[in-house]
Amino acid sequence: MGQLAIAEANGGYSLSHRDDSDRSDLKSYPDPEIAPELARFDDAGNYRPLKTAPTLRHGWKLALRTLAELRLALDYFYPGRLAAFLVAEQEGLQSMPLRETLERQTGMYRIAAQITDAQANELVGNFCRSDGGCLRTILWRRDISGAIASTKLAPEKFDAAYDQTGRQATVIPLLCQEACNLLVAEARNIVQAAR
Repeated sequence: MGQLAIAEANGGYSLSHRDDSDRSDLKSYPDPEIAPELARFDDAGNYRPLKTAPTLRHGWKLALRTLAELRLALDYFYPGRLAAFLVAEQEGLQSMPLRETLERQTGMYRIAAQITDAQANELVGNFCRSDGGCLRTILWRRDISGAIASTKLAPEKFDAAYDQTGRQATVIPLLCQEACNLLVAEARNIVQAAR
């Protein structure tokens, strides 16, 4: 799931960074409550405002006893993504077009709705790309007409069966049913800069 490797271990579960799954020198933690701290900063100690960015830190392992602990840890690493996946499995996940998300903004974010289609295409193409942007699979469209979120993204970015890390592994996808608050904030910045 994202940059996480999940394995059965000692009657429970092991969770680590995918890059570290074969390492034996990882710092081990027995409690899912450490997950928010592990997810907060990257390897260089920089804050990670977007938890689905491909910048998860290395060098740790969670030794979890129960499925409930595993689910809790997954939710700490990728808030709401397991729930979104489970709802999607029941064909109940609905997506919200970018324009609708922007139109419902109030206060200082209201002007984000003034972003042009060309600006939005460029913004989404840069901000949401899997290599350095976000590991979520985009389910939403740009508007109610069904325009693709960005023509600058590869078709795989919209395919839940595709591993957004590029490893071509079988994964639990990180589904994106609506533009995140960070994308909305960046849309606001673009509109303000163009004024």
